[in-house]
Amino acid sequence: MGMTLIEKIIANHSKESFVKPGDIVDIDIDIRVARDFGGANVVKNIHDYQLKVADPEKTFFTFDCNPTGSDQKYAVNQQICRLFARDNGLKVFDINNGIGTHTLIEKGLAYSGTTAVTTDSHANILGAIGAFGQGMGDKDIAAAFHHGKVWFKVPKSVKINLNGKRPKGVFAKDIVLGLLNRFGANSLLGCAVEIYGEEVDRFTLDERITIASMATEMGCIIILFTPNEAIMEYSEFRNGKKLEVVRVDADAHYDQVYELNLESFVARVSLPGEPHNTVPVSEAKGTPIDSAFIGSCTNGRMEDFRIAASILKGRKIAPEVVFKIVPATDEIWKTCLKEGLIHIFKEAGAMVSNAGCAGCAAGQVGQNGEGEVTISTGNRNFPGKQGKGDVYLASPATVVASAIAGCIVPYDQIPKTPCIHDITSEKIVEPALHHSIFDANKPKSVEGRVWYIPMDNIDTDMIYHNRYLTITQMEEMGQYTFDNLKGYEDFASKVQVGDIVVVHKNFGSGSSRQQAVDCFKSLGVQAIVAESYGAIYERNAINAAFPIVTCTDILELKLADGDKISVDFETGELVNLTKDISVQGEGFSEVQLEIYQNGGLF
Repeated sequence: MGMTLIEKIIANHSKESFVKPGDIVDIDIDIRVARDFGGANVVKNIHDYQLKVADPEKTFFTFDCNPTGSDQKYAVNQQICRLFARDNGLKVFDINNGIGTHTLIEKGLAYSGTTAVTTDSHANILGAIGAFGQGMGDKDIAAAFHHGKVWFKVPKSVKINLNGKRPKGVFAKDIVLGLLNRFGANSLLGCAVEIYGEEVDRFTLDERITIASMATEMGCIIILFTPNEAIMEYSEFRNGKKLEVVRVDADAHYDQVYELNLESFVARVSLPGEPHNTVPVSEAKGTPIDSAFIGSCTNGRMEDFRIAASILKGRKIAPEVVFKIVPATDEIWKTCLKEGLIHIFKEAGAMVSNAGCAGCAAGQVGQNGEGEVTISTGNRNFPGKQGKGDVYLASPATVVASAIAGCIVPYDQIPKTPCIHDITSEKIVEPALHHSIFDANKPKSVEGRVWYIPMDNIDTDMIYHNRYLTITQMEEMGQYTFDNLKGYEDFASKVQVGDIVVVHKNFGSGSSRQQAVDCFKSLGVQAIVAESYGAIYERNAINAAFPIVTCTDILELKLADGDKISVDFETGELVNLTKDISVQGEGFSEVQLEIYQNGGLF
């Protein structure tokens, strides 16, 4: 039996000639990267555990979360990374460069078959060029800096065939929003997805980047494309040498194969709150907006800005609408300038910022305020991610048309007169309290009071919002836990040392932030039980020796807040002691138990 793309890449970077789903192997990492928000924590881990950098030529920092250097805490963290880089001979792609994952492609560092890890949860964007990319927490990245490798569990592979021709007016963003509509946030959870089709073979690099960049929002480990000739020529030009394409074996085994009709796809928008909650643009038509944003690692590419400029040329942004544009890299920014696109944007009334992540990171261009309605090309619209307002996700064509119209419209239905509107809102702010760190004795089973939160897809912004990412001291983190999860804003003030949190599917989806694990440790929470976890969150918890247990039969426990349960880490047995009901979950794997008993990865 042959291997899928992800299996082949992993095998090529391990001691194994053949790997299959479920195998846990050590993978050699070609590119090891820390960003500005996680970089200082990586440096702290390296100092605290007296680690060394294994290979400086393969180790980098990318400053893209706050490329303006406009935040004092970010500026401090960036300088910590710069000084460490100087001392260890590392390359820094500084605040003038742009988004790190795009830089790895642009500089020819990543290409078909390579492996990369970074503190960016959208590192899987590298699947666009047939490379392995994974976002990981600061402990994982510190380990990669030190060892040059990380442990990884080989995921199941899923194949999606997109059959037929692409309809006119359907862009890459519409395709990935259509996939999100079909599969949701957890149907493909933990899987590596390969996409094929005659039309897919013609997808450009920029289109593949758009689709691959939303693998995280689909719960996937990665979305992989096999590079076509044009993309291999691009990679070879950027890298400076002849490269080989890694292709799937003809007899590879897939867990699932889906046949989808590309001709049925339509232009879509994601409704506020969940990227996978999408509808045709026609159903959201007429929704007033306050602001529009084109950029992010999903749609900050040259093709995106050419599309936007072609629609915007000779027109003006609607009154009372703020239009923000942020290219993904400085090279793209300069090309926009050279081709006259910046002039078109400015003449129309848009603002253009320097390259970077923008609205997905707190304190940057693209954030919105409470009561504000934004239409964005970003990949996430979780509550609070781009600010306190509502965020619709759409293609660059839909975004720019809506900015002109003052309301959401299809790109080919821009009205002659923009709509005028007035929206007000009330602001509610509740304080969070501080708890000290709970010093657990690493028992193999625990008992505790239950916090039962019957919700799917609780993402890392709901757990620990990105406005607190500059905090590096664990004892300061607990007070902010769940302060962005509706209905649980007071969790930090009410939780007790020894409590156990029980949730439903896909807990911890979203970004790679370690703080979303450490905040529970800070509060003294003993464990989390969930039906499933976001892939990066699961790794971060395991590496931090924080107990997480998977159980698909949580509903059978008939839990209520305040019930007392026991959790056996070795066997996976869960017992509702209050109601005398037991179910079987998954016990710790050998790796998880070893790290747990060790007190952490280091």
